[in-house]
Amino acid sequence: MAMDSFSKALMADQREIIIVPTIYKFADFGEMAEQFNLNERDVVLTNEYIYKPFMEKYGLKCNFVFQEKFAPGEPSEEMIEIMYKTIPYDSYDRVIAIGGGAIMDLCKLLGCKRPSSVHEMYFKREPVIHEKEVIAIPTTCGTGSEVTNISVAIVKDEKDGVLTGGETKLGLVSDDIIPNKVCLIPDMLKTLPYRPFASSAIDALIHAVESFLSPARKTMTSEMYSERAMEIILEGFRRIGENGPDARLDYLDQFVTASLFAGIAFLKAGCATVHAMSFPLGGTYHVPHGESNYALFGKILEIYDEKNPNGEIMKFKEKVAAITGCSVEGAIPYLNELLEKVLPLKPLRDYGFTKEDIKTFPLSVEANQQRLLTNSYVPWSVELSERVYAECY
Repeated sequence: MAMDSFSKALMADQREIIIVPTIYKFADFGEMAEQFNLNERDVVLTNEYIYKPFMEKYGLKCNFVFQEKFAPGEPSEEMIEIMYKTIPYDSYDRVIAIGGGAIMDLCKLLGCKRPSSVHEMYFKREPVIHEKEVIAIPTTCGTGSEVTNISVAIVKDEKDGVLTGGETKLGLVSDDIIPNKVCLIPDMLKTLPYRPFASSAIDALIHAVESFLSPARKTMTSEMYSERAMEIILEGFRRIGENGPDARLDYLDQFVTASLFAGIAFLKAGCATVHAMSFPLGGTYHVPHGESNYALFGKILEIYDEKNPNGEIMKFKEKVAAITGCSVEGAIPYLNELLEKVLPLKPLRDYGFTKEDIKTFPLSVEANQQRLLTNSYVPWSVELSERVYAECY
């Protein structure tokens, strides 16, 4: 398939790096609330399990809205429409996003002019117009969404403008949805259960790796951020591998910082095949984003290394070896083994994936994820997608 016009525009962007938000770091939520004078004209979108231990005690007059009241899981057309009805546009001046990637993606939309149709907006037939300030406070260490220009949602799938009856994940991409400010508060990650912590941290690593391997959009600055993110995350994973899950608790500041760095890197350099192939998996079977990426990551790295072992992936293997002490030639197997210690890998069938999906998912990826596939380390094809899904089944 030929590169679409949107992907061409991404490739033609000559900016060295994009860092839009002003970035802060605070000891706790109370310090942030005082600094920004949070008040009744602020809408805070978060989860109740985050609100109770970290925010309730301050008695703020903000409009606190819990995302789980809309619908469970990741953002969808239906969830976004319910959110719009629940939070009238004229009821707030600022948006405070406190949570993981789903919260970030939803709050980016709250900062924009309301569209006439969520579906039309995600299929790029309605403009995105930023109108209200968005302050992002991540409480996971994976998405990097606090600094990125993308909002992902599960939407009704279509082909040639006709609904297919299925669903897929699509990314709404515009510099106008990048949050205005980011506040890092490592203290707010302490109650994050281990499994979502691990999957989000692996997701941050994947952001950094895909940015580092970017064949056309990587810049010297994005490479610097991706390298530093990989160094921090792999050191954290080494500690967890040696000392168990609780080793993360003394390293949360580093993990949330690395996630931010990886987000900065992929905003310019871009994500690629792992994300492209994970989107139908997440959209169809509602697999959490970090897990759906992880399910495919190791196999795609192996194919990259098989197809072009002496390009940027050699530098990547040398980087992994330098950080972990493994051999260069054994870097990818070592990495996969280390990730298994952090979070055991599931086969796709455990998520509900079927043998029929091996043939149908690659067609959806080819049709809907060109902005990601064009950034693949090696030229990608439907046949390679089938091979990955089959070998991960």
